[in-house]
Amino acid sequence: MKAADPSPRGQQAPDRLLTGILAMLMAMFAMTILDALAKWLGAGYPISEVVFFRSLFGLLPVLAVAWLSGGRASLRVREPGLHLLRAAFLLGAGFSFFFALRFLGLAEAIAIAFLSPVFVTALSVPILGEAVGPRRWAAVAVGFLGALIIVRPSGDSFTWAAVLPATAAFCYALAMLLTRRLSRSNSTASLMMSATLLGCLASAALLPFGWRTPDAEDFLLFVLLGLVGGTGSYFMTLAYRSAPAAVIAPFEYSTLLWGALIGWLVWHELPDGWTWTGATILAASGLYILHRERGVSRR
Repeated sequence: MKAADPSPRGQQAPDRLLTGILAMLMAMFAMTILDALAKWLGAGYPISEVVFFRSLFGLLPVLAVAWLSGGRASLRVREPGLHLLRAAFLLGAGFSFFFALRFLGLAEAIAIAFLSPVFVTALSVPILGEAVGPRRWAAVAVGFLGALIIVRPSGDSFTWAAVLPATAAFCYALAMLLTRRLSRSNSTASLMMSATLLGCLASAALLPFGWRTPDAEDFLLFVLLGLVGGTGSYFMTLAYRSAPAAVIAPFEYSTLLWGALIGWLVWHELPDGWTWTGATILAASGLYILHRERGVSRR
């Protein structure tokens, strides 16, 4: 049975698939920089403040995209209820992951968040109505096994904080599937604006419960946090508009390499053997899902 495809023609052209893959790779590099900045700033500032500045200065790339896309008309929102739901999932993912970075190494948190492509495939059935065969379901099960190896819930090294990036992965998967749904009738600029603006307003409401005035150096880092995050969100939205979720999701695994490198250079962190083993199993699971998706698309 052919997998359901929400694109207008029911089939993705090769150039659009390539665009989606390249956009995802660029998004993952930007998001790794974002995570590193959030880990650095989150050690001394409330998470609500980190999320607020990420959203506030993330509006600048959104406005640039809107201007290049045709101005105010590109910001028209269709299905506002789904926009609100998507923004809530993205906000939950941001809070969960940034909080996890206080307790976990950068690469370790990223590795656990690799559950997101597995969640995307599993949730694409009830949300997008896509067909997932038994082999891809087996790959989903293997992906969960890889996550358990990383987390090791029965081991002495288990920490409750490992649940946070898994929660972030689940919220993020839901948000990306809604992105796929909303991209049928909404522009990239409107998707970015709704998520960023609502995230800014929601996190601003939490600022009175914890605030630390940043110094000049940290303020510049907050500005960079928002600019990098907004740019990464653009490429991520572009990726999901250009290709099916099951095709581009496995390329998120490139972020582990960047996370390990930055974690080693800045915090002298190195993932242990179990983390690499679990991450490899998760990556293999995602790549097999990609292989099966390509086979289904060709048939």
